[in-house]
Amino acid sequence: MAGNANLAAVAALIAEPARAAILDALLAGEAVRAGELARRAGIAPSTASEHLARLLDGRLVSCEAHGRERRYALASPEVADALEALARIAPPEQIRSLRAADTSSALRYARTCYDHLAGQLGVGLTDALLARNLLLVADGSYTLTPLGETTLAELGVDIDRARTARRSFARACLDWSEQRPHLAGALGAALTDTLLTQRWLLRRPHDRALSVTPKGQAALYEFGVHTG
Repeated sequence: MAGNANLAAVAALIAEPARAAILDALLAGEAVRAGELARRAGIAPSTASEHLARLLDGRLVSCEAHGRERRYALASPEVADALEALARIAPPEQIRSLRAADTSSALRYARTCYDHLAGQLGVGLTDALLARNLLLVADGSYTLTPLGETTLAELGVDIDRARTARRSFARACLDWSEQRPHLAGALGAALTDTLLTQRWLLRRPHDRALSVTPKGQAALYEFGVHTG
């Protein structure tokens, strides 16, 4: 018979600073080369390989081959949820440079939380969807209204695919920086993918922050989201 969950084993994997930096980089939701993960963690490629091997053994990350190249990603949305939950109770990192201050500000404004929109913009967009009666909230999850289904489908969101995904359709994820919920689940992922495809949002290089384009500013304003 299995005993209690071995929290200490997972905690030990996450507690090492370089591995924590690797996991944070993978919260962008994209598969990343080992060399890039080494750069973001500030360690040698050989050291990164050792850390990635331990994260693979611990089932926190997965690895896929792209030709001769290997890329790494978080093993599941559940791993992302756990990391986001830890971020809500973790003390803030000390900011020691203008670059770190810029990154911190950008992440708090708009970022990907694995595969959905988070930060001030993610919370603001969720609030706007609720205010326009496109979503309803109850018991920690959201319901897409008929008006919401029509509106998001016209935007290009693949709602049918989101409904058939083997995960929660539309749930509330408590944002670590805003301490308020944003839209997550398959619908949150599909909406974020559409915003990126439509180029309302762009990924910033070298971190998981997002920037809003002029096109996105105008379109989000129509949804009732002020980005200025």
